Order: sequence, then C-alpha cells, then structure tokens
Amino acid sequence: MTHYNESPEQIAQATEGYVMQQTMLRIKDPKPSLAFYENVLGMKLLGKYDFPGMQFTLYFLGYEQDMPKGDDKEKTQWVFRRPALIELTHNWGTENDDSFTGYHSGNEELKGFGHIGISVPDVYAACERFAKYDVEFVKKPDGGSMKGLAFIKDPDGYWIEILSPEGITDIIQSQ
Repeated sequence: MTHYNESPEQIAQATEGYVMQQTMLRIKDPKPSLAFYENVLGMKLLGKYDFPGMQFTLYFLGYEQDMPKGDDKEKTQWVFRRPALIELTHNWGTENDDSFTGYHSGNEELKGFGHIGISVPDVYAACERFAKYDVEFVKKPDGGSMKGLAFIKDPDGYWIEILSPEGITDIIQSQ
C-alpha cells in the first residue's frame, strides 16, 4: 500500500496548475453525437483533431463562448488548457459497421463508469426542451426518490445527469 506523506501545502504546491481537463467518451458516429452535444446541450466544438495513421478523430466540446485568435498550435494549446471538456473519440468506420453495436456505457452489467453531469439553471425547463428533441430519459425530474434532477442518454447511451446547484444542494441537505 502506498503511503502519502506530503503536507497539504506540499500537495498544493506540487499540483499547482493542474486542471481536470477532459472526460473521454467513445462514439460510434460523430454526426448524431456532435448534433446532440452542440444542439441539445449547447456545447461548442472547440477542437477537432484527426489522426489518419491511427484512423481516429478527437472532438473536444465545452461551454467556452470565445475562441482565441492565432495559429493552430496556439488554438490547440488553448483547448488543452480548458477545464471540464468532453472528448468524443471516433474510431473510423464504426459509423458504417452494422455489426458494431456500440460501446459499453458503464451502466449495464458489469457497471463501471456512471455519468457526466451538466449543471443548468432550471432542470424542469431543460427537460422540457430535451423532450422536444426526443432525448431518451433514464430518469425525469420527478421520477424516483431524488426529485429535481434528471438523467438523459446521449446517442451512444452514455448517461448525463441534469442538475441545478440549488436543487442538488436541497437534495444533499435533506439527507
């Protein structure tokens, strides 16, 4: 067993500048996935990186409003300094392979990865909008024992928790 023996000050100094930068999700087809994250969730495509030799593409999305000016190197470095991005990884060919059933979302057996979370001002209004797009719900805001939060699925079956800061605070404080 590893023992961690640094003080909080040493840890803070050693990890200064660290950023939780990305969560990667593998996707079958970039067209519906990008449409979902951009149009349904309102994220912006911040960077797209093709790797022809390895036959995959990375898409980085987030809630940044302003893109920097500059050359490709500067823009790429900017993307990789952003906190809390979604990285969608597309392995070429899966979108045309009828035998490819998709990736494990983490919520079937054996369970592993659970979900990402999106904080919104009003969970109910967001869910009304999602319903207009025929988004699949795992849990609606008034379903289950935790009221005021929802779970939806993206085109690849990954779960996304929809929460508000006020609503989740009420849930936590009622425990």
